[in-house]
Amino acid sequence: MVNYELLMMRKNIVKEKSFAFAVRVVKLYQFLVNEQKEYVISKQLLRSGTSVGANIREAEHAETKKDFIHKMAIAQKEINETLYWLELMETTNYLTKEQFYSMNNDAVEIIKLITTIIKNAKSNLSR
Repeated sequence: MVNYELLMMRKNIVKEKSFAFAVRVVKLYQFLVNEQKEYVISKQLLRSGTSVGANIREAEHAETKKDFIHKMAIAQKEINETLYWLELMETTNYLTKEQFYSMNNDAVEIIKLITTIIKNAKSNLSR
């Protein structure tokens, strides 16, 4: 049996980490625009990277368990998209390897948390 309090604790961790990640994405966007003069890919990164936390916040007040799972699944898709933009920016030399690995590691940690939350929520749904 999954402990609901543990699920709530994970939600708080993912909420905090996704917000901190969004702040980093905004700062990275500012760097890319001001220093690298990159305007297109960085905008995509900004949209997907900040959307993760917004969807997690929406999930907090989901109307049903299915709605919660759906909103968390959207957050999962957004962090996965963010990983794509980070990989593209590193491959095209807009990000150094250090910048990429730092952001990528945070994003991977968030996607793992979201995936675990979704699995646990689905398991609880079937009970």
